[in-house]
Amino acid sequence: MAEDIKAKLEKYRTAPFDSRFPNQNQTRNCWSNYVDYYRCQKALDAKGLDTQPCEWYKRVYKSLCPISWVNIRNKWDEQREDGTFAGKI
Repeated sequence: MAEDIKAKLEKYRTAPFDSRFPNQNQTRNCWSNYVDYYRCQKALDAKGLDTQPCEWYKRVYKSLCPISWVNIRNKWDEQREDGTFAGKI
């Protein structure tokens, strides 16, 4: 399975179509992948496993989200650290 994930990451160009978000506005898709990335990190860290599979979500949200939302120190990261982020991670 790890080989499949590595192969997908190597071939990755941009976010694939997600049928949960069929409309042109991809804001919710961006947010969902951001939350999924940190959920994945948290779950795999708790189990003591490698977090490499989580990179898929990070690459997708960085591809979909505007740069001002996902730069190095963004508002969502600050909210997560402060415990005020709207999503459950």
